[in-house]
Amino acid sequence: MLKIDSHHHFWTFNESDYGWIEPSWTELRRDFLPADLEAEIRRAGIDGVVSVEAHMSVGETRRLLAFAAQHAFIRGVVGWAPLVDPRVGAVLDEFSAQPKLRGIRHVLQCEPDGHMARDDFNRGISEVTKRGLVFDICVFERHLPEVIAFVDRHPEQVFVLDHIAKPRIRDDAMEPWRKNIRELARRPHVYCKASGMVTEADPKNWDEARLWPYFDTVVECFGAKRLMFGTDWPVCLLGAGYRQWFETVVTWLDVLPAADQAEILGGTAMRVYGLK
Repeated sequence: MLKIDSHHHFWTFNESDYGWIEPSWTELRRDFLPADLEAEIRRAGIDGVVSVEAHMSVGETRRLLAFAAQHAFIRGVVGWAPLVDPRVGAVLDEFSAQPKLRGIRHVLQCEPDGHMARDDFNRGISEVTKRGLVFDICVFERHLPEVIAFVDRHPEQVFVLDHIAKPRIRDDAMEPWRKNIRELARRPHVYCKASGMVTEADPKNWDEARLWPYFDTVVECFGAKRLMFGTDWPVCLLGAGYRQWFETVVTWLDVLPAADQAEILGGTAMRVYGLK
């Protein structure tokens, strides 16, 4: 069984590019590079990773693709492209020349309400679809009604929902997140990453019992073949070590059949992103 971390980041830290990293997050205000991650995955027994953009720029995507070309354990890249730019097709063609480009992400949680309904943005998504790339959706739970309408516009596009849509775990709020997740999961072209949960709780004071209902919900709604494990390293370091989060998920999966465990821990990511 291959084990794949479907969601992590690299960066060379600077304030201008990574302004979303708050001053109090001292654990994150340094460089995180392939050598750092390779040591982590070896300790955890992970076979490969998907590198996801953390700064919406063409330059970062080129850098991630260069890392992937140099390191076999990086099996795929989810980069960024200027989707509202009429020239986005040319950018996607440049990136797609690199075989490890498997998807595109735009951090929609940072955009004004209504961004997902913009015609130019949706034309950009159509260019992603034409090239057979996945689109990662990064939103807060309040955006889920917009997400449902958005994915319905693109039935031929494969979508992956990052971080289970960031529910308000620190408030123990299951609704309306659970209702909207169930509705979104009715769309067979939408998949989900079990990642980013520690930081949506209280990172310094979380426990498995508090997170379990959210994990259980996405297992129920998406099923093993549409759910994938991810660490969100190094962001997870605000509250959990790499191996600690991996072992937490493995413990939760003990209640599932071995075949379902294999799907969530690697099979789904391999298949959805077309990893080799």
